[in-house]
Amino acid sequence: MCGIAGLIDPSLAAQPEALQRSARDMANAIAHRGPDGEGVWIDAAIGVAMSHRRLAIIDLSEAGAQPMMSADGRWVVSYNGEIYNTEEIRREPSVAWVKWRGHSDTEVLVESVASKGITAAIKSLNGMYAMALWDRRERVLHLVRDRLGIKPLFFTFHGGKIAFGSEIKALLRLGFVPREIDAAAVSSYLKFGYVPGPGAILGGIEKVMPGEIVSIGVNGRISRSRYWRLEDAVAQGFEAPLEVGDREAIETFSSLLADAVSRQMISDVPLGAFLSGGIDSSSIAALMMAAGKGPVRTFSIGFPDLGFDESAYAARVARHIGSVHSELVVTAADALATVPLVPEMYDEPLADSSQIPTFLVSKLTRSHVTVALSGDGGDELFAGYDRYKILTRFSRYAGPMPIRFRVAAGAILGALPPAILNHLSHLLGGMVPQRLGDKVRNLSCVMSLDPDGVYTRLVSLVPDVGLHIADREDPPGPGGAPPGLGVLDRARFLDTVTYLPDDILQKVDRASMAVALEARPPLLDHRIVEFAWRLPPRFLVRNGETKWLLRRVLDRFVPRHLVERPKMGFSVPIGEWLRVPLRDWAEDLFAPARYGGGILDVKPAQEIWRKHISGEKNYGPQLWTLLSFEAWRRQWAEQMQRRPAQASNAMAIPSGRLGNAGS
Repeated sequence: MCGIAGLIDPSLAAQPEALQRSARDMANAIAHRGPDGEGVWIDAAIGVAMSHRRLAIIDLSEAGAQPMMSADGRWVVSYNGEIYNTEEIRREPSVAWVKWRGHSDTEVLVESVASKGITAAIKSLNGMYAMALWDRRERVLHLVRDRLGIKPLFFTFHGGKIAFGSEIKALLRLGFVPREIDAAAVSSYLKFGYVPGPGAILGGIEKVMPGEIVSIGVNGRISRSRYWRLEDAVAQGFEAPLEVGDREAIETFSSLLADAVSRQMISDVPLGAFLSGGIDSSSIAALMMAAGKGPVRTFSIGFPDLGFDESAYAARVARHIGSVHSELVVTAADALATVPLVPEMYDEPLADSSQIPTFLVSKLTRSHVTVALSGDGGDELFAGYDRYKILTRFSRYAGPMPIRFRVAAGAILGALPPAILNHLSHLLGGMVPQRLGDKVRNLSCVMSLDPDGVYTRLVSLVPDVGLHIADREDPPGPGGAPPGLGVLDRARFLDTVTYLPDDILQKVDRASMAVALEARPPLLDHRIVEFAWRLPPRFLVRNGETKWLLRRVLDRFVPRHLVERPKMGFSVPIGEWLRVPLRDWAEDLFAPARYGGGILDVKPAQEIWRKHISGEKNYGPQLWTLLSFEAWRRQWAEQMQRRPAQASNAMAIPSGRLGNAGS
């Protein structure tokens, strides 16, 4: 894993020292991504520079150094990621003429592009990657991102100049990069807790989308194309569903996942796995052991004094499969000490509080190994989120009701006093759901919605927070999913193209790369993604059991009683922290004299802060969203100006974004 950056600046043509300095400065901003080496390549006659920070994983020699030029001299690549089918590509007739200098995947990549052309070469890759390819003959820069968006890539075209990088902080080293906060992006962030692509928090900066090639000529012409789309995988899955029995489905998936795990274990440096003791991570760790490639190290963290702790489950799984297990007991002080590091680590605001334990487990893991496999992607592909159950039940019971009846029922439920119902549920103990009043109120709010509206509410934060930004545009709801999808499949699709790349994978990338750890998610092998969309619903959820097929694979290695428990996630008790240990930090950020920078309105923030502190209601997630933005703004944007909403084209989960995915 590495960090890449570069620029095209015609004003620096014939100024090699200035080009070198700019490219190296960009790379130094992301030096944490690659502490093992650095490289810069320039074409001074045009004003092109590409830089690279190296985390050496495959071929530790100088033969794997970047930027790297193809043997024919046409292509130069700066690349971040890993390609898992390198040896198959190396044996292809199209590259039989190559006299290999080493055994790095970078060399195989650039020679494959030189031999087959960029689109054919990229389509043949199995891996995770973000790369910049400079075509010296055509004078075109190609920016490419992997199919699922595992690796990040940002770019800007401004004033005839181009810049790109693995993180926004690399772009900000250049004076011509826009530094205006995009009001529409802030609005999207407040609603969803992340900034959805293709926009970024700063107007004028964009994300290369998953499965996309962005081509930019020195003349300023930009074209965007998709070499892989989830929509196509969905359509193909519906055309050729997996019509087999349980035994064959389990056998087929087990073999496919085992192959993905085995491929991703390739490394010239120590390798391990994150292990929470849940279904996804336990499956990956067990298959690593089954691969028989030597001892497997697993890592987990526990928060015994913070009210939740999955480390005991992880330890039991590790003992059963025989991995060499390391566990870090994290105190409240350890976790809280991470909070001030978040704005520097995430140079775009992210309100996922699990970023804290993700960083801590990455830090522990990096002290022992350089590569770690993770279980990310299992919930989206195999229907593991609780919201899928809610959506399915809503569609089954409320969906058939005429809308006028649902509106009336919602009004009746909304008239019931929540405080009295909450007190009643407390008195009756386990006879009725806890905080019954809150649940009834939430139900009343969605009774008049269609399934898309329910999904949007389930993934949104804004309804409980209110208006925080003057003249903001209200972010649109989900759109662009293929027609004909049922409620469950539509939610899986939307999560895979929005929440997964823009929240989950961004979180893991920044947290792991902050300590120079490469995180690999075998479940996001594109072959598994395509396989998952061929599965009939009975292989996803059966008799209320989620991830049915993935659980059956795990059954081969781990007894069910070791992993069967309510889904906990990787969250922290942020609401409790804000009331006591983080109270001073939060109140400083909410101070009216500095809060918001003219973007956020302090009054509604202070109102929900007051209610939270008093214990009237837990506004932890909403407050963390506001505080994360404000902490980011003070870290990065004190001198930045606000970009007016009407001038912005950054939107959240826009129908245009998904609907034009093939453009």
